[in-house]
Amino acid sequence: MTEQAPIAPWYRQPWFWFLTIFPLAAIIWCIFMIIVATNLEDTMVTDDYSKEGRGINMEIARDQKAKDLGMVAEMRFDDRTIALNLSTDNGPADFPYLVLNLFHPTLADLDRTIQFQKTGTGQYSGKMLEDIDGRWYYDLRGPDNQWRLKGEAWLPADNGITVSSEGAAKG
Repeated sequence: MTEQAPIAPWYRQPWFWFLTIFPLAAIIWCIFMIIVATNLEDTMVTDDYSKEGRGINMEIARDQKAKDLGMVAEMRFDDRTIALNLSTDNGPADFPYLVLNLFHPTLADLDRTIQFQKTGTGQYSGKMLEDIDGRWYYDLRGPDNQWRLKGEAWLPADNGITVSSEGAAKG
């Protein structure tokens, strides 16, 4: 006589779960990734690569123009006031105003623009609306946007910053 062992229901079979766990995990992961992809913006993707390339070439030309002029800027920080001295190979610079863009390395909401007013020959003064602290990228431009001095610095700098057209900040 043979005895028949009772057969367990399908949901208690170990081979069923072993064979279905990986396809179920793949389906769940796929659904999760589709939800993430549809809800986030593609901020790093550009549609017009040729326009980006022309912009990069213009920035390189601005850097070269500052180098050709032999520009050197000295910035001193006093609370929220910045004093700037700008000179060229031909002597003190003579622009009606200057624009300093400060870019935070990770948070675009903290980026700032400071306009410097002329206070004397080659001397400018600007005011910040808020305190700055930490690492910043800077970009100093003239009113006609034909040249720029750029670099990176820890601000506010106690001893000030000296920026040359070579892009190295000393401070």
